[in-house]
Amino acid sequence: MESEENLSLEKENSENKISENSSPVEIPPNQPLEEKTKPPNINTPENNQAISNAHSQSFMKLALKDLQLSREKLETELKELSKKKVQIEAELKSSFSGQSDLIARKVKGFQEYLTGALQDLAQSAEQLELVVPPVIVKPSPLDENKKIESSKEQEVIHAVSDTFKPDEHLIRSCFNQFQKQPDFYAEPWKLRRSLEVNDVEMLEDWFFSMGGRGAQPSRGNRSKNALVAAGIIAILGELYGEQFQTLVLASQPERLGEWRRCLQDALGLNREDFGPNSGIVLFERSDGLIERADRLEERDELPLIIIDAAEINVEIPILQFPLWLAFAGSPNEIFEEDELI
Repeated sequence: MESEENLSLEKENSENKISENSSPVEIPPNQPLEEKTKPPNINTPENNQAISNAHSQSFMKLALKDLQLSREKLETELKELSKKKVQIEAELKSSFSGQSDLIARKVKGFQEYLTGALQDLAQSAEQLELVVPPVIVKPSPLDENKKIESSKEQEVIHAVSDTFKPDEHLIRSCFNQFQKQPDFYAEPWKLRRSLEVNDVEMLEDWFFSMGGRGAQPSRGNRSKNALVAAGIIAILGELYGEQFQTLVLASQPERLGEWRRCLQDALGLNREDFGPNSGIVLFERSDGLIERADRLEERDELPLIIIDAAEINVEIPILQFPLWLAFAGSPNEIFEEDELI
């Protein structure tokens, strides 16, 4: 009996356990389908940083590539421009304009150097202290010999017109010879042409009235003036030999060339007779002529100055020399000369 009761109690306990275990389980409410199928969120800060770095690197690579291409292009253009510069400089050096520009630059630089040097020299001169030496006046020995000087004969000063008076006979014989038939085979420095009466009268006035210093009216053209000058040169050659030199002044090369041809024909000369060390020297500027005349006088030689009719002005220093002849051109002659220039 007891065993049956134990079996019934065990059976009831088992059923209670089963009922407890089979109690209803709570089922969570159904979630929407969208929430179940929604992918996981990838917009995290780490992912955003990686993406931005990738974009930045690609942009930097593209910018660097563009800069590299631009640099290569600029370097190519610079090389081409350098070649063109070298080529242009070579052309300038080989051309006349380039040489002229180079010379002008050198002259400009030398001018600036001279300007600075002169300014420095002027400043140095201003800083110098110049001391005027005292002037000591001593009695002249002439004062002691006044009585002796008064007893001496006074020196006779001849008039200018009497300069060629001692040689008048020789000069007039030359005048007579010039009016005869021309001698085309005469010796050099002898007149090979004949002169007219008016030419001889002009020479007579120049020698005996002016004393070899003065102006005479032009004979109408340069060839006739050169013929008269050739007569003077021939006479002075008889008087002074090789102790004088003729200096011709004309401001244009064409006029000097005509003077040379006319004198060469009238006196039977060659090209060797024209030059600094010869009998006739041609000048375009009066300052060179004056310097040459001074040197001749220092060597005790006599300068004969011939001035062309086209020269309107005569420098004053020329008038100090003992022998000079200026041809005074008429207004028409000077006008024609100006028209030919």
